[in-house]
Amino acid sequence: MDILYLLVPVSLLLVVAIAVVFWWSVKSGQFDDLEGPAYRLMMEDDDRPAEDNSPVKKESGAPVAHKTK
Repeated sequence: MDILYLLVPVSLLLVVAIAVVFWWSVKSGQFDDLEGPAYRLMMEDDDRPAEDNSPVKKESGAPVAHKTK
């Protein structure tokens, strides 16, 4: 019976600590959007312009000459 004098306050402190951590996580935005990042992985990025992967870069219509040693 004497152990209840220890366990009840400890359990109440634990409940308060969990409530404070939960309140902080809600206020900091941890639960704002749970499904958005999962759908963003599947979306294609069509907004980016096509990259030019050609080995010779052209400026003003003339090819760029590379110096060889």
